Amino acid sequence: MELLKLLSTQELIAQTISFLILFFLLRKFAWGKILKVLDERRARIASERKAAEEQMQLAAGLKAEFEAKMRLVDLEARKLIQAAEESGRKITEEIRQKAREEAHAIVENARQGIEFEIRQARETLKQDLVDIVLKATESLIEEKITEDQDRRIIENFLGKIDNLK
Repeated sequence: MELLKLLSTQELIAQTISFLILFFLLRKFAWGKILKVLDERRARIASERKAAEEQMQLAAGLKAEFEAKMRLVDLEARKLIQAAEESGRKITEEIRQKAREEAHAIVENARQGIEFEIRQARETLKQDLVDIVLKATESLIEEKITEDQDRRIIENFLGKIDNLK
């Protein structure tokens, strides 16, 4: 209250009139422009907010699309890995089969080679035995039958021995 005592009535009326004149002048000349600037600012902020929300929705859609594509890429990668594993298994099996066939062929060739060498060894042994028997018979019998007859007799003898085996 003491504050009111310090102010005079004339000052108070002058200030009130000045305030009202200033208020009406501002309202007439500046108020519309100020409200227009505020409305434009509010509209710009609203449109920027709406654009930001649209961008966020677009980003969310792109993220979902990216994740879906990543799942497809992951699925494809797994399929490729499985196909590569299957191919590796097939190649491994083919290599094993080929190795088995080659081993079998080597064993068969070795068996045939051994059989051939055994036949050759028998023939050589037969010839050596024929020669030994001829020499032994020749030394026992001083008179000799013809060599062809000796060979025939010994070969018959060896044939009988082979048949006994």
